Amino acid sequence: MAVSSIPARAGDPTAPRPARAPRRPRGEGQWALGHREPLNANERIKKDDDPLNVRARIENIYARHGFASIDPQDLRGRFRWWGLYTQRKAGIDGGRTAVLEPHELEDEFFMLRVRVDGGELNLAQLRVVADISREFARDTADITDRQNIQYHWIRIEDVPEIWRRLESVGLQTTEACGDCPRVVLGSPVAGVARDEVVDPTPALDEIVRRYVGDKAYSNLPRKFKTSISWLVDTPYEANDVAFLGVDHPDHGPGFDVWVGGGLSTNPMLAQRLGVWVPLAEVPDVWAGVVGIFRDYGYRRLRNRARLKFLVADWGVAKFREVLEKEYLGRALLDGPAPELPDRPVDHIGVHPQRDGRNYVGASPVVGRVSGGQLARLADVAEAHGSDRVRLTPYQKLLVLDVAPERTDSLVRELRGIGLEAQPSAWRRGTMACTGIEYCKLAIVETKARGEELVARLEERLRDFDADISIHLNGCPNACARTQVADIGLKGQLVVGPDGRQVEGFQVHLGGGLGMAEGRTAGFGRKLRGLKTTAEELPEYVERLARRYLAGREPGETFANWVIRVDEEELR
Repeated sequence: MAVSSIPARAGDPTAPRPARAPRRPRGEGQWALGHREPLNANERIKKDDDPLNVRARIENIYARHGFASIDPQDLRGRFRWWGLYTQRKAGIDGGRTAVLEPHELEDEFFMLRVRVDGGELNLAQLRVVADISREFARDTADITDRQNIQYHWIRIEDVPEIWRRLESVGLQTTEACGDCPRVVLGSPVAGVARDEVVDPTPALDEIVRRYVGDKAYSNLPRKFKTSISWLVDTPYEANDVAFLGVDHPDHGPGFDVWVGGGLSTNPMLAQRLGVWVPLAEVPDVWAGVVGIFRDYGYRRLRNRARLKFLVADWGVAKFREVLEKEYLGRALLDGPAPELPDRPVDHIGVHPQRDGRNYVGASPVVGRVSGGQLARLADVAEAHGSDRVRLTPYQKLLVLDVAPERTDSLVRELRGIGLEAQPSAWRRGTMACTGIEYCKLAIVETKARGEELVARLEERLRDFDADISIHLNGCPNACARTQVADIGLKGQLVVGPDGRQVEGFQVHLGGGLGMAEGRTAGFGRKLRGLKTTAEELPEYVERLARRYLAGREPGETFANWVIRVDEEELR
């Protein structure tokens, strides 16, 4: 039977369909693959003008003509590259955080972040930081868990003078925020610790000198976080790149490299690259990792624009191959994993230095200090023969170079200004982000809640004999590293006893980083419906702590207890 040559009618379901061209995969905005056209408003702002250029407009226009003169794209975009964010307008409750437009949420004052790379401050710098706080920031000066100092209530008119004073003593706000290399975390006892084999400070300083403010690295897909330390005393697994001290059996001391860490709403832990890098090569390897992020990072969607997503998709083998072939032009040596200490290190208390002197680590409450307090700290340190203070990634501070015979006096003087070198477990282990007091993203109060929580627990459980970390965050973004705390508290609105929405927290239990031998890194246990109102938080934590004390096995950590017990014990 002959096949009909009559063409099929339009709409005939039996008619053969023309072959479709294969669909081209949607681009992720990766520069190295030719996707250079901006795919969102943030990328457009950066392409239109390098954000570092906004400093000239701040100095020559905005500081002279006031807040109303600021271009919105500068205000909510490029200002961040110089450490400036508008702060939250007072009186706006957490229920309106995600509803209001930026201009409705923001006040005409700024948060200003001072980058303190490696946490290093001499007394001249500390006094300038304190003076700026008292003169321009209403006496605010929080220590962050990124070793920064954070001011509030800054007026745009005062920013040029603040920069002049900071830079006169070697400090800066350059790239303290924005899609760029943020402050470099470092050991607060670098160069003085008895257990340190190699002081990484030269590499840290060289990275800052070469690359901070360099326009070749000022337009990254999103922020980029770094940690460099010989000791296991920084949260290395929560950074985009981390260099951790290790002794190679054939090549001697150097650094193990980790990539792809980051928390926020999609937490991921950094992974070992499996390489050994000598101190002199750390800056070049760092630049190579940042270069990969700049060129291959995902720029289409902001919520996938961190390095961790690229590492997760590629795997460390491909990441290493691209780093070696495209960015370094040479192979890296394989290296061993670092040795971990017997227990986590936070440097609180009195500790011997390698030179026979001591350093003293002291704790404010949840990182909240003031300009007046920092000025008094400078006086106390100087009176005890020290010219060096360090900030830690846990919202604490250290005074270095104290003679042994003057240590007890220093501890007493620090206590007199509200800095405790012999703190309770609660004060020692509690951190909090900025919270709704100043942050436009926050849903709940954190600093005051943290202070109240510590006070209540010290009153009821002062002799508590275990280490428990409590991290309070005002929103899901995990600035206080919520997911890797023993008790992580993510701020949200919850239903109170009377059925109305009130401030509260979703509870994460048993999280942690690999900061000691036998400690498994993980994001904790998130039980269905486990929430608490802010009002009930102290009672809940006390109840949980008492159950742990009553039911723990010998030597059992809180995190291991959380994994072992039934859910009802945790509610």
